[in-house]
Amino acid sequence: MGTRFGWIFPLSAALLLAGCGGNGAPASATHPSGASAAPAPEPAAQAPPGRPAPIFSDDAIGLSLDPVAGMTLYRHFHRDYAAGESWKAFAPADSRGRALAALVLDGSNDITAAEMRIGVSDNMLDVAQCLQPPAGISGDPDQVEIGNVAFVHFTAGDAAMSHYMQVDGYRSVRNGRCVAIDLMVSGTRPEVYDPPRAVPFQPQQARERLHAALSAVHWTR
Repeated sequence: MGTRFGWIFPLSAALLLAGCGGNGAPASATHPSGASAAPAPEPAAQAPPGRPAPIFSDDAIGLSLDPVAGMTLYRHFHRDYAAGESWKAFAPADSRGRALAALVLDGSNDITAAEMRIGVSDNMLDVAQCLQPPAGISGDPDQVEIGNVAFVHFTAGDAAMSHYMQVDGYRSVRNGRCVAIDLMVSGTRPEVYDPPRAVPFQPQQARERLHAALSAVHWTR
């Protein structure tokens, strides 16, 4: 990818080494978007003092989610609106992974929807390419921390006719698996309807709520 993303490669090596080390509205069964079957839900982890009990945990990657006011947990990415169902945003056709959890902003509908999705892959190729941003991102990727774990962060969007999708994507390797956290705002321009439809919330407001929800992500190992 040339020198534009040259900083990613030493970060990739560091995250891959760290990642390979040893040490729900309704929550329905996970539907994999790839070949690997979804594991049985892990028992809820005990919350440290001062924190609420998590609403989701996955011991394989050592992740837990706190409840977030105004957001509902789902364990699948099947929606009636146009955000897609792949385990991560902009996944190639041959990518293999599965949904772990999604926190969906209450009121989301086909006009405006917002959610934080967390997907995972243990496919060898997906893990090797985990930190490579997709084509067509806005600006350069950067490095951020979520719960004191380093992630590659990028922003990207997609639009077709009256539909749109805005994504803040975060990628890291944890315990030999590629972890994808996507903050997704999608919808349809309300003015294309006659009469125009009302939006449940403004897209910028939704993005701010999703960014705040990142503080609900915690790592247990």
